[in-house]
Amino acid sequence: MSDTPSAGGRTPAPASPTRAGDLLVRIGAIVFLVGAVATLATVAPLFLGLHPLPSIAYVVCMLMGVGFVIAAAGVLRSIAQERRQARSLT
Repeated sequence: MSDTPSAGGRTPAPASPTRAGDLLVRIGAIVFLVGAVATLATVAPLFLGLHPLPSIAYVVCMLMGVGFVIAAAGVLRSIAQERRQARSLT
């Protein structure tokens, strides 16, 4: 790649290295969003005076908590990797 700026006048940003927990954080965010949409779909009939959804819809709402735990595990994994790297440098 050349050192000349691109057409927009900016040089492209270098690719950031991926950390150990990045994939878990992304998966956790997706699972959390699915649970959030399910929660909205489950609560809406209660406010609109419609028939409530079946019990399985309430189970899908639990994905919000599962997604949060998965994302938290990814953050903790990234922290552990960075601490290991910091210890190896000293």
